[in-house]
Formats: sequence, C-alpha cells, structure tokens
Amino acid sequence: MFGLQDIPKFLLAFFLVLPIISILHEAGHIFFAWLMGGKNIRVIIGSGKSIFTAGIIEVRQYYFWYGFCTFENIKRKEKIANILIFSGGILFNLLSTIAVILMVESELVRSGIVTYQFTYFSLYYIFFSVLPMPYPDGNFSDGKIILDLIKGKEEVIHERTYRIKFEKNEDKWQILDYQDNILDIFEKEEDATSGARKIARQHRPSRIILIKEEKEQEIQNYPRIPL
Repeated sequence: MFGLQDIPKFLLAFFLVLPIISILHEAGHIFFAWLMGGKNIRVIIGSGKSIFTAGIIEVRQYYFWYGFCTFENIKRKEKIANILIFSGGILFNLLSTIAVILMVESELVRSGIVTYQFTYFSLYYIFFSVLPMPYPDGNFSDGKIILDLIKGKEEVIHERTYRIKFEKNEDKWQILDYQDNILDIFEKEEDATSGARKIARQHRPSRIILIKEEKEQEIQNYPRIPL
C-alpha cells in the first residue's frame, strides 16, 4: 500500500527519473533522424513556456511532463528510413534498460530505488510507445506509425507540397497549396519563402518547392515528427 514514506520515492521518479527516460527516448529519434541527414534538430523537454536552451535541447517549465523532437530536411524519406526514426526512441529506452540491468547484475552499480524506477518506468515508456494507438490531439503513437508503414500505409508520411511561384502577369510571388490554390501573395521572393515555411511547418509532413525559370527545386521539407 502507498504510504507517506513512499512520497519521496514518487517525487524522485516524477521529477528526476522520468525526464531522463524522456531525454533518452527523444535521443533515439534524433539519432536516426541525424543519420538520415536531418537538419535543425531540436529536443524539447517538458511543456509550457521555455526556461532555457542549451545547444539543441530546450527545457520548458513543466520539464517532467511530455517531450518531443523536431528536425527538417531529411535526405532519405523512404519507408525504412521513417521506420528507423520512429523506432529510435523505443530502441534507446530498451537498450538503456538492458544496460542498467546488466550493470546491476555485474555489480558495477548498486541496486536501489533509482535503478528500480529507471527500469520500471522505461518499460512503461516502451509499452505505451509500442502500443499502436491514436492520441486525443490527432497524433499517433510511434507503434501506430511503424505498424502502418509495415502494412504499406505510407499515407502517414505522405507529404503535402507547397509551391512558391512567380506570377509574371502580376509581378508577384505566390504560395500555392497541394491543390494549387493560392494561399498568399508577396512582392519579394524571400517573403514568400518565409511565409511558405511558416505554413508548411504547421502542416507536417510537408515540403516546399520553389519554381524558378520553370524549374522545380525542393528547398525545405518538414517530416512527421515522433513523440
């Protein structure tokens, strides 16, 4: 039965062990994203307003709750690359759990509340990441994305395409959506590019195509991000 003497153990797990497990989980995702050529990699720990940033890591006010990573411009966007990226968090949690168990068994570290909590909550993290289910906010678990990709349902990573095109008759730059509807008009190319990036970033997975002198060039892509 949970008693008053267990409160310090609960606080230790909630405020220290869980954030460490979350960091390891996101590290697995970004490791494979980096291998696939991902740029502008960031790891966000917690939710709420930002407290501080150190390199690619941003820590938010409620650092013990939630976490995710973002990256852009991966070079390899095929099915297997995405399976590896979405499996990375589960793999890193599993490997770190096995490592702790082996270190305890070989007496390199002493068994205690921290090693117990780390192992227990890592397995908890792995279970709910593997479980193929949708989330209330419209996102999917890593397991759901992986299962859909294995089944050949590649629409989960199918990108919306936004195009930046110069309209000579109006002497303006247009942003077109994936159905060729005009979303916005700008006088300068750099303003149109900035506007297209803002739209595409909010509608992952997506990519931006610049049409110049009747040639198409992908200038940015925003993959679906794992949680």
